[in-house]
Amino acid sequence: MDFTDKNVVITGGTTGIGLATAKAFVNAGANVWITGRNANNLQKAFAEIDNPKLNTVVSDTSKLSEISILEKVIQDSGKKIDVLFLNAGIATFEPIEKVTEENFDAQFNTNVKGHFFTLQKLLPHLADGAAVIFTSSTVATAANLGASVYSATKGAVNKIAQIAANELAGRKIRVNIVSPGPVLTPDLENAVPAEAKEFLASATALQRLGDPAEIAKTVLFLASDAASFITGTEIVADGGYLNFALK
Repeated sequence: MDFTDKNVVITGGTTGIGLATAKAFVNAGANVWITGRNANNLQKAFAEIDNPKLNTVVSDTSKLSEISILEKVIQDSGKKIDVLFLNAGIATFEPIEKVTEENFDAQFNTNVKGHFFTLQKLLPHLADGAAVIFTSSTVATAANLGASVYSATKGAVNKIAQIAANELAGRKIRVNIVSPGPVLTPDLENAVPAEAKEFLASATALQRLGDPAEIAKTVLFLASDAASFITGTEIVADGGYLNFALK
């Protein structure tokens, strides 16, 4: 797909799906801005992609004051955003009786408030006809043990995206959702033991974990003209996880 000279903003672009998507857009000719909370991680991502079309912004999406930093960077660039990929997210898995207010707030602040207000603040900077993609998850539909708060954040994201698709249709801005299943990202590596990863792989029809680059391809499709009649839709990229797990 050709995104030559298109302008793409990716929140949470230092690792995993965000980094893979940044690589894919840069390789397709786009100018890309990625955000992250940690300057060192951003520098590592910049070195890995090693392309002058990549720009990095230190910005914690859970804080409105730092979303404003991203907004100012885009405003000062004088460019309109063609693709906004709202991808930043965190997850903590534990049973309801062990959830703390701190963990609850951290997940909702990053996964829901961050996406909502990033979209709000960047609306004036979106080109008419732009594409907005939210990262959700199959957990928004599934009822996995220990995922009550994380699942709730993704359910909220889905509804925000669906309403945004209707509200922004007058500007021909398409808003869609990509919901990955189990994908082998650094976050998954750190969050679950080896036996849990083996179980997740076995719970998919394809009998393996996804690769971040595979989710990136889905994002590029949704951002492209090939998806010009698709809005308000959730694309599930899960290797058959939901259907297979329910059998």
